[in-house]
Amino acid sequence: MKFTQDTLFNIASVIIGSFIFAIGVNTFMIAGELGEGGVTGISLILLYAFDISPAISSFLINLVLLFVGYKYLSKRSMNYTILAIIMISLFLHFTESWQIETDQLLINTVFGGLFVGIGIGLIVRIGATTAGTTILARLMNKHFEISIPIALLIFDLMIVAISVTVIPLENVLLTVIALYVATKTMDFIIEGMNPKKAVTIISDRPDFIARQVTQYIGRGVTIMNGRGYYTQEDKDILYVVITKNQLTRVKRLIAEYDENAFVVVHDVNDVLGNYFYKQMM
Repeated sequence: MKFTQDTLFNIASVIIGSFIFAIGVNTFMIAGELGEGGVTGISLILLYAFDISPAISSFLINLVLLFVGYKYLSKRSMNYTILAIIMISLFLHFTESWQIETDQLLINTVFGGLFVGIGIGLIVRIGATTAGTTILARLMNKHFEISIPIALLIFDLMIVAISVTVIPLENVLLTVIALYVATKTMDFIIEGMNPKKAVTIISDRPDFIARQVTQYIGRGVTIMNGRGYYTQEDKDILYVVITKNQLTRVKRLIAEYDENAFVVVHDVNDVLGNYFYKQMM
C-alpha cells in the first residue's frame, strides 16, 4: 500500500471509526444489555449466553467471513478491511470497562445507535468494510443496487431476531430502534456529508458563462445541443455538477452575467469519477 496523503487520511478514518464503533458497543449497547446486528450481534449473543468476549469472537468470525468474501473485494478495500477488523477487535478489548450505568435504556438505545452508525459510516465511506455482514451488504449493493445501509439493516434484523433467545423482548425492540438510528446515521455519513447538485443552464451567453464557471468555481462544464420547441431556435445547454456549498456562488455568477438565464437545480444522489466520489469496489 502506497502511503500518500489520501492513504493516511483513510487509515485515520478506519482507526477513528473503529474506536467510535467500539464505544457505541461497549459503553451503550452492552451496558444496556441490548443486542446488535451483524457479526457484533452474534458476538453479543455469545457474550450473554456463554460470557465470551466480543473482542475475540468478532475477530474470529470476521476472519472467516473475510476469507469467504475476499474475492469480491479489491486489493485496496481488502487492506483497509483487514485494518478495520484488527482495530475494532483491539478497541473492543480496550474499552470493555467503558460502560455507562443508567436506568434510562433509551439513552443507551439512541447513543449506541448513533456511535455505531458514525463508526461504520467512517469506515465504509473510504471504501473499506467491517467484514462480516458488511461484505454481504457491499455485494448486495454491487449486484442488486441495494444501498449499503439498507442491506445492512436487513441482515441486522435477522441477527436481532435470534437475540430474543438471550435478552428480554423489550431490549430486542429497543435494539431495533438502535439499528434504525445507526442506519440513518451511517447513511448520512456515507452519502450526505457532502451532497452534490446538478445545474442545468440555458443562456444566451453559454460560452461565456461556461468559462466563468470553470475559472471561478473550478468545475468542468458540459455543453449539450438543444432546441426550443416554440421558437425552433438551436441553443447550447450547460450542465455542471457542483457541491452544495458552491451552489450560491454559481447562481450569483449566472445572475451577474445573464439575469434572464433559465436555471434548473437538481439533487444528485451519487456521483462517480471526475474528481468526485469514486467507486471503491
